[in-house]
Amino acid sequence: MSAPQKKTAGRSLLVTSAAALSSLALTAPVALAAPSPSPSASPSATPPANMSTVGGSRLGQAGTQVNLASGVPVLPKDITARSWIVTDAESGDVLAAHNAHWRLPPASTMKMLFADTVLPKFAKTEKHKVVPSDLAGMGAGSSLVGIKEGETYTVHDLWLGVFLRSGNDAVHVLSAMNKGVAKTVTEMNEHAEELQALDTHVVSPDGYDAPGQVSSAYDLTLFARSGLQKKDFREYCSTVTAKFPGETKKDKKGKTVRKPFEIQNTNRLLSGDYDMSQYQGIAGVKNGNTTNAGATFTGVAERNGRVLLVTVMNPAKEEHNEVYKETAKLFDWGFKAAGKVQPVGELVPPKGAAQSSAQPGDAGEAGGSGDSAGSGNSAKHVASATADGGSRGMGTAIAITGGLLVLLAGAAFLVNRRWPLPDLVRRRSSRP
Repeated sequence: MSAPQKKTAGRSLLVTSAAALSSLALTAPVALAAPSPSPSASPSATPPANMSTVGGSRLGQAGTQVNLASGVPVLPKDITARSWIVTDAESGDVLAAHNAHWRLPPASTMKMLFADTVLPKFAKTEKHKVVPSDLAGMGAGSSLVGIKEGETYTVHDLWLGVFLRSGNDAVHVLSAMNKGVAKTVTEMNEHAEELQALDTHVVSPDGYDAPGQVSSAYDLTLFARSGLQKKDFREYCSTVTAKFPGETKKDKKGKTVRKPFEIQNTNRLLSGDYDMSQYQGIAGVKNGNTTNAGATFTGVAERNGRVLLVTVMNPAKEEHNEVYKETAKLFDWGFKAAGKVQPVGELVPPKGAAQSSAQPGDAGEAGGSGDSAGSGNSAKHVASATADGGSRGMGTAIAITGGLLVLLAGAAFLVNRRWPLPDLVRRRSSRP
């Protein structure tokens, strides 16, 4: 049965009847990727005719995909992003999408994949003294946290720089610790393939504009969903403010001192801004902005036990904080529609995920960061995360509570596609 088409505010909404919906089975689809990315870094003005159908055939269609039915709220009419997607973070259901598999420059949202790939490799307490070669090769105008050559930083410091300030300098230092940018890029591409994020091609680990570097709203959501299985990932992406080590200097008395300075998360749904409040229930994840990519953002939020992921790429409206405003509207719609709207697709599991049986994983925490989902290692996570030391600042946006994450040994997916996240509980604390 073909779905009749309606146009609302110039966008095509594919409306599927209840009879047609009852015949749809949202089983794991065949991973069909779109053609290889073009060497050009500049996105086209319109989505390609042939896009990936990973997660369902409708996700490969251009335009807005949503199942309108009685009781389902209407999508907001003023969403101008080239691509967006609204998903249930736990079930993997795609509630609505617009050009979900359009390959576009991701900007710093690519750092979610970087973190998901590299976080498990180093203990938070490990220290590294920065040498000039660590900071080589950064793009002109890169966002920086303020790392200085000759200074020593902990891995914890570096990840705060990645998540809060989107510091390309922190990414390059961590890549150097990981035996170089080239090796890190290779591992990121391999991990993207394992996650079935087949729209993604990594050229630079920090997301800086580069020819051929692309991802999609669908893939960025996969990265966030995978990363949120890691205790440290959840902590960093939800931290509002933190103290970052400054440069070693001599004070007026000739004493050597190293004073920290405060950094704030640039995710405005988390930190708020003069023209917008913090979004109720927000718990991360990552934002980005470059000349070529425009503004990009993936966020996770929880309300009344429902956890949603929303990704928005490149809004056409050039208003301040527009990417966050459009994300907030899609979150609002998602929380109203969840449980009422029939999904148009699903977030697929990693290639190595076994869905036939659920066996609890161990209760420990591996390497302070947790194993990568689908990496073939036992996934070990404790469902508790708080900022420590200087990362408390104004407080962490969420506390992770509620017992152990129940994970498969070697995969984070349970039976019937559910991938439970820890309970996301709002908590804002402050220190005098």
